[in-house]
Amino acid sequence: MPRKPTMRGDESAPPAKRCVAAPEETVEEQIIAVTLRPAGFDRYVGQKPVVENLKISIEAAKRRNEPLEHVLVHGPPGLGKTTLANIIARDMGATFHQVSGPTLERPGDLVGILTNLQTGDVLFIDEIHRLPRVVEEFLYPAMEDFAIDFMVDKGAYAKTIKISLKRFTLVGATTRAGMLSAPLRDRFGIVHHLEYYTPDELCEIVTHSASVLGVALEPGGAREIAARARGTPRVANRLLRRLRDYAEVRANGVIDLSVARAALELERIDLLGLDSLDRAFLNALIGQYNGGPVGIGALAASLNEEEATLVDVVEPYLMQIGFLQRTAAGRRATPAARAHTGDRLADPPRLL
Repeated sequence: MPRKPTMRGDESAPPAKRCVAAPEETVEEQIIAVTLRPAGFDRYVGQKPVVENLKISIEAAKRRNEPLEHVLVHGPPGLGKTTLANIIARDMGATFHQVSGPTLERPGDLVGILTNLQTGDVLFIDEIHRLPRVVEEFLYPAMEDFAIDFMVDKGAYAKTIKISLKRFTLVGATTRAGMLSAPLRDRFGIVHHLEYYTPDELCEIVTHSASVLGVALEPGGAREIAARARGTPRVANRLLRRLRDYAEVRANGVIDLSVARAALELERIDLLGLDSLDRAFLNALIGQYNGGPVGIGALAASLNEEEATLVDVVEPYLMQIGFLQRTAAGRRATPAARAHTGDRLADPPRLL
């Protein structure tokens, strides 16, 4: 019989165990994220449909006295996928283990992690779409049958050892759900997509973060940060830290509306939250390629940036605000993007 999970929805829960830190965050962001991360669903802002469904699934699992089904959370970077995984572990009274997909190069890298999991433990794999195929296939029986077949030796001396695992919960996070193979995606019983946050939700988040960090933030400054945070809590908290520096050096330490606007202008964050890379992307698309259609490889070469950076970081928000279209022929700028960049080029001819 699996052990009965105990309720730990507050700060009394044990700190999360981390095997490997998420690669896209700096050390500063990791420390700040842990400090600002809500401890339970009662303090989690936004994503209401996702939160309500997870609370129901967790409560049902507790009543049946069994671990939660495997969970897949997908969406753009910085929307709280890691935070949700931590809260799931805390609510289930389970130990939280974290690892990053790109670091698991061989099946052997997973054996030690899986065999050390206890009943009900939560294993969080960030960027799960970047798992090598051989490691992904190794996960199938672990997720479905809670057992793994491990090959030892080679050639005539090769033999397979079947290792039984304790029932655990795998929480996978990805920014590219479409890159997951169908067999892996089908093994997740719970799948949720995270949406961009509203300015009101971001205002609430940044106000709470300011109180935790001891920053003097006025409502006008909070609203200005929320309006330019690209619908992303991680960006909002990053802007708050930069504005804190500006207020301490150039102002009296208080972030009001005027201080926020001056600091964000210095950071080159415009009224829609677009930064220098976003504007460079739009300028290349409209100025060099007449608004498209153009392939992402050509844009990446023009900007001297990695394709993954443009696809994961730049394009989702530009599509969200109606500035970009992904078509079969390539990327195209919308009339709204042209108006925002001040471009007056004629629309490119339609494809036949």
